[in-house]
Order: sequence, then structure tokens, then C-alpha cells
Amino acid sequence: MQRLIASTESVFPHLLRYQKPPTAVMVKRQQPPCDVFINHRGIDTKKNVAGLLYNHLKRLTLRPFLDSKNMKPGDKLFDKIDSAISGCKVSVAVFSPRYCQSYFCLHELARIMEARKKVIPVFCDVKPSELVVKNDWRCPKHELVRFQSALEEAKYTVGLTFDSSKGDWPGFLMTATEAIIENLIEVEEEEHRRC
Repeated sequence: MQRLIASTESVFPHLLRYQKPPTAVMVKRQQPPCDVFINHRGIDTKKNVAGLLYNHLKRLTLRPFLDSKNMKPGDKLFDKIDSAISGCKVSVAVFSPRYCQSYFCLHELARIMEARKKVIPVFCDVKPSELVVKNDWRCPKHELVRFQSALEEAKYTVGLTFDSSKGDWPGFLMTATEAIIENLIEVEEEEHRRC
């Protein structure tokens, strides 16, 4: 055993010398585009609906994107998120009672709609009619119009509802996963027809 440790210690520095640094191409291959972009308000849903959905999709070997799981210190916030939205096939917008108080949530939703991605709305503890954009950030009028337009489009898209007080988490995960997989299949079939 002692001999094995000694030989490992002497070989390790030599291995480091011959190891090539990762190139941009290698790094790009290590981070494939995501299948499912999860848009949510972190404070409200990261530790429950969005987090559980992310973990469930990951176990099914799908490639979900959730900011807290896929981003690291040093990443450019808008660049990384915009890239994930552009590369995704399907998006899940998890609406919560305070969703519209987040500039970032509405920015992501607007980007998703502008990119013409398939969107599955999840109305978690909120009715679509309760979702309203208010200009709490004093953003330019054109941006406010983008947010309102994206929100209206999402509100009139067939989605899922979830009442967290009833707590049927397995039922929600199964229903949401089935909807996501059905939409992924549709998107892939459409892409295949175009080729």
C-alpha cells in the first residue's frame, strides 16, 4: 500500500505537466444547450416547485436549466440566461403570487416569448387573472410593454395549476413531466420536418 501511494505521488506531477488546458471547443461541448428552461421567482419557488421539477427532470436525463443550478460565480447574468433561452426547446414558466414583482422573471419571460419557444405555464398558488405587471423599477415604456405582452401571451396559454397547500407533489411532478415530454417530442418532430 505504501509503495502504491509513493508511486502515485511521483506520477501525479508528471500527469499535470502533460495535461492540455481545455479549449473553447471542449468547454462548449461540456455545456450542451438545455432542453427545458425553468423561469421562476427564486424566493417563491426555488426550494419547492422549480427545484423539485429541476431535480426530477435531471433524474430523467433531460437537461433542465435553473439559474441556481446552472450558473456559477463569474457568469454574466443576462448572457448566460439569454443563451439558455435561445438553446432550449421548451420553457416552463412557474408563476407565483409575487412573480410579477421581479424584473428578472419578466425579462426572461419576454425573451422566451420573443424567441417563440414552447411555453408551459404553471400557476402555483395564483390565478392567471391575478398576474399584473407594475412598473416598480421605473423601466422604459417599451420594456414595460414587452413585459405586459409576454405575460398576456403566457396567461392565455394552456397550462397547469398547482395548489401547494394541498401538497400533491408527486401528482404535480408527474403531470408537469408528461406535459414537458409531450412538448419536447412536438418540438423535435417540427425540427425534424424542417430538415
